[in-house]
Amino acid sequence: MNKIVIDIRISSDEYLKQYQQPNCMVSTVSRDGRSIQFPANILKPFLLHSGINGSFCIFFDSKGKFQSVSRY
Repeated sequence: MNKIVIDIRISSDEYLKQYQQPNCMVSTVSRDGRSIQFPANILKPFLLHSGINGSFCIFFDSKGKFQSVSRY
């Protein structure tokens, strides 16, 4: 399984305003410099009152399909 590590900081207000819409995507750059875009809803389990902050590892299959995400 392939993986990519990202560092994310999104306030709870920003997440609720911008990323709660269906099919909303997050765009960022991984630690190794690759541009990545993924559905915002995969981060919802990590949403706290302070927002979503930290490093995450996103796992995907050989076709680039999302498999799972975990704190890194």
